[in-house]
Amino acid sequence: MDFLTLFLIYLCFVLAVTALLCLCSGRKESFLARSVNRASQVLSLVIPTQLQRVTHRALHRLFHTRSCLFVVLHVALQAAVFGEYTWEVFVYCWELQFHILLLLLPYLLLAGNVGCFLLCSRANPGKIMLVLFENRKNATNPIFLVLFLVSFTGIVTKSNAASLVKVYAYDGVLFQGGLVCPTCTVEKPARSKHCSVCGTCVHRFDHHCVWVNNCIGASNAGVFLLYLLSLTATAGAIAAVTAAFLLQVLLLSNIMHGTYLDAQGQEHAVEIPFLVQHLFLTFPRIVFMLGFVILLTLVLGGYCSFSLYLALTNQTTNEWCKSRRFGGSPHLPSQPHDRPLVYKNIYSKGIWRNLKEIFNPPTVLERKKK
Repeated sequence: MDFLTLFLIYLCFVLAVTALLCLCSGRKESFLARSVNRASQVLSLVIPTQLQRVTHRALHRLFHTRSCLFVVLHVALQAAVFGEYTWEVFVYCWELQFHILLLLLPYLLLAGNVGCFLLCSRANPGKIMLVLFENRKNATNPIFLVLFLVSFTGIVTKSNAASLVKVYAYDGVLFQGGLVCPTCTVEKPARSKHCSVCGTCVHRFDHHCVWVNNCIGASNAGVFLLYLLSLTATAGAIAAVTAAFLLQVLLLSNIMHGTYLDAQGQEHAVEIPFLVQHLFLTFPRIVFMLGFVILLTLVLGGYCSFSLYLALTNQTTNEWCKSRRFGGSPHLPSQPHDRPLVYKNIYSKGIWRNLKEIFNPPTVLERKKK
């Protein structure tokens, strides 16, 4: 069937590209990077210079400067999905007497996702890590904790660099002591990195997320993990309710036990491709939305699994990429040239303590107590 075949090809293509990007993202000179460079060199001979400059500026503005475009796209996609869910799926399911809690589950997950999204995207950089412990009398107040999370993202400044240097030890492989950021002119704490998009050094830098338009660092890594989990759960819940509705429609119509005539006039028993085509012709927007949220659930589920792996092993995306590329790095001056460097994650403290650190970043005071 044309529709099902095209949809499966599209789904396999997207999943294959996503897997290829994940496999090649940590390699410094990967096949994907070489292919892209060669393709850009060939296209540069055909595309006019003025168009190349405009494209380069547009891509630089999108991916190398703080822009709200992806945030707007993020909100627009959620609005479109929930608009279709509310306008058609919810109404049809209500008429079919689905349980009200099942129908309201996507909205409850959306509320949690929006809250985590705001905490990640609206964080105000510049607060130091000792704020929470300087106000430890209020540390048990939930309102104070929320305000603290919103106000602190782990930005390294001249006023707090000396304190942040003492939080994590330098492993001597990925992070070297005594290095100064040439842009911020501050000593770089272990596990920190300068973000060229935000123009600041971020403590325990993970990555810059264009979808929340902010860096993911020491303070909002836990909220970002909850954001990913809630977004995946929201997409999965919508997919489950929509699939249950379509299955209920098929059961009520009793079409699965029927037959149909093909173009040659031959009678055939109803099969899955015919059912998908029938549903697509009857509920085109609902089936299209279901395909989109299923694909989104698969992609987000894979990324959530990767983020959970990083959290449970106390790694950041930046450290994971660096450790994969480390095999081709030159020897450091402090290491003998005949002795290869071996990376070892010195920050892992066990699954439970690693997970706890994501939501409660260590401080100078905690380290002194140990």
